[in-house]
Amino acid sequence: MSEETLLHVEVVYPLPNEQRIFNCVVKPDSTVEDIIRQSGVLSAYPEIDLATNKVGVFSRPVKLDAQVRDGDRIEIYRPLQADPKEIRRRRAERAKQEGKADPVTGGRADSQRKRS
Repeated sequence: MSEETLLHVEVVYPLPNEQRIFNCVVKPDSTVEDIIRQSGVLSAYPEIDLATNKVGVFSRPVKLDAQVRDGDRIEIYRPLQADPKEIRRRRAERAKQEGKADPVTGGRADSQRKRS
């Protein structure tokens, strides 16, 4: 197979303190899962479980059986440490208790507002 018919793809696994990039040259009919397995990222990071970790191409979620194009960047996402909605809800509750937020609306406390 000639170099022209092969695809050049990156597999990326971002960690808190580093981002590992694995460059791959693959056949055009390779799926995302095939490329991830071929890249060596799974042996370098055994904590990756393709059954649970989500994957994407250029920040767009894709399934493991998706096809890729030349120059694509396959990203393996780590699970969230905390749910952003839950963090915001807790922050709003704390602001209400500390008097920094309106107890009714949850918005900023308005000192000009009439209390009934």
